[in-house]
Amino acid sequence: MKRILLASLSVSMLLSLSSCSSVETAVEDKSELIKPNVIVFYVDDLGWQDSQLNDVDEPTPWETPNILALAEKGMNFTQAYSSAPTCAPSRGGLLSGQHPAKTNLTHVLGAGIPKPRNRRSQLIEPYYNDHLAENILTLADALKANGYKTGHVGKWHLGHYASNAPKTAGFDFSFDKRGVHSNSKQRHKDFDNAQFPLSEEKYPPFSDKNPDGISYPLDLVTENALNFVQENKDQPFFLYLAHWMVHTPIVTKNKALLEHYTDKLGIPFPTNPDPVTTSGQTNPYYGAMVTTVDWSLGRLVSLLEQTDDPRNPGKKLIETTYIFLSSDNGGAEKSGPEIITDNLPLDMGKKHTEEGGIRVPMVVTGPTVKKNVNHHGIVNQLDYYPTILALTNSTIPKMEKEKLSGLNLSPVLQDENKQATFDNGEVRKNLFWHFPHNSDDTMQSAIREGDFKLTLHHFDNSYSLYRLYKDGKRFDIEEKNNLIQSPEYADIVKELSQNLDQLLTENNAIFPKLNPAHEANGPTRLLVPEVASSNFNKKSRVATVKLVTGKTKLKEAYLLLEIAKTKGNKKGGKKFITYKKVPVEINQQELMISGVIPEEYDAYLFVLIDDNNFLVTTDKYKS
Repeated sequence: MKRILLASLSVSMLLSLSSCSSVETAVEDKSELIKPNVIVFYVDDLGWQDSQLNDVDEPTPWETPNILALAEKGMNFTQAYSSAPTCAPSRGGLLSGQHPAKTNLTHVLGAGIPKPRNRRSQLIEPYYNDHLAENILTLADALKANGYKTGHVGKWHLGHYASNAPKTAGFDFSFDKRGVHSNSKQRHKDFDNAQFPLSEEKYPPFSDKNPDGISYPLDLVTENALNFVQENKDQPFFLYLAHWMVHTPIVTKNKALLEHYTDKLGIPFPTNPDPVTTSGQTNPYYGAMVTTVDWSLGRLVSLLEQTDDPRNPGKKLIETTYIFLSSDNGGAEKSGPEIITDNLPLDMGKKHTEEGGIRVPMVVTGPTVKKNVNHHGIVNQLDYYPTILALTNSTIPKMEKEKLSGLNLSPVLQDENKQATFDNGEVRKNLFWHFPHNSDDTMQSAIREGDFKLTLHHFDNSYSLYRLYKDGKRFDIEEKNNLIQSPEYADIVKELSQNLDQLLTENNAIFPKLNPAHEANGPTRLLVPEVASSNFNKKSRVATVKLVTGKTKLKEAYLLLEIAKTKGNKKGGKKFITYKKVPVEINQQELMISGVIPEEYDAYLFVLIDDNNFLVTTDKYKS
């Protein structure tokens, strides 16, 4: 289906281009841009307070001169959000333009058997996808159909298998190695590594010890991004540069940079690889990673500044390229005993729908973007897809456009006083997040509407309400003062809860289920559905289970088909087992559930949910 859609999309665009050749000549005469380039510079786990960009309250010690310089070239969005508090769903949202709830890609490492996180869990997270569906038209698909050369460099994290790889999602080129961000058991002394030779050139930061700057180890992620630009500058290009940093492992191969931060923090240079356990932003390894990402950005911008654009004579690539810089989610504050960073004044971090988990840095620069502007409106990375379509004059079928969850921000980029609207002129009222994962207390959905943010806690279906801003000024971005019991806010709670419920319903959000093994879930847990017998017909490939009588009525059921492959389908690669969800037929009268097992699958199980919302899984059966 996707191939047919892309073919028709390409034909329509070719017809459009051929019919406007005279217009194109006229545009050239006006020195206007035809098909500007687009770069998405996506950092992994970079928190809102991890750079100097939105540095409120206590200044961060980490130096990010290139991010600051980029903001001077364009627009800094101070209230920008990712679409999820973890990386896979936010990446899926960016590339699909659809809310993670809608694609059922709401967390990392999905497509597993739903089960309790541990013995203390009262809830079970629902089944969720680990990749985008094959029929989803990605941003790369859309731009490729419009004549763009598309490249992915760095982290992918949208599926384990070759069938989920970047080249199946519209990318002509892909490089997914870690580069300099490789793990080390001896991180305190793994510096003179022949695999990562130091550059002859010197770069920031500068200090009394290094007045001319320092050298950086070779980073193949950065080098492949630079090479992609150089090799494709003769045609419009889209580069999705998704850094592996500043995610764990918390490590650097740059001794001089690590030493710069130990000196700045006033702490000894590490003599062992032990975790850093001091509070706040005091981890020098992490600081080195943040500045390394900033250095990578600087290398990319320098190349754009120094390189002529062959398609637009008299202009450099920096004048014909849009850059979108952001992070996939908020900062990860801890990893085991190690303290990585601190998102203060924002509460919590990655894997949480509190502000620390979803508010992210965001800068956009480009030919039509106003320079050195701070925009305080609420925006979302789901806005990238429709915005980039508009900036590149790319079109997609109406049916596909209607699936997009974001807004076209191009009017805002030209004038920060304008409001982004839907195609019908309606102003967006709110943003929402859905994260039914991890421990019971992090299974949440949330909505931001105006000054207020309402959070639904799936553990007990209670709400929290916070007023983040008041009259346009910061009020409680810390989310410390829960207003849920205040009578004066009852109408706001009612309106926001109804709006959140509507958004979750419209986007087909799937919710946590109850764990029947947990005593606190009451006596009805003992009446969950139970299998009396099972059968598989090899000729018809129909699998059935018959349930025991006298149990709670079944509300929902589905099959999980086992997939066992090697990552990337390479010899010697790591084996992964995931599951594909398929529908079944439920015969309530005869207590029978049945489903067809395609020939390529040789193992399966049923998942059963009863009227009390308890989830049970059957044994795994062979076909």
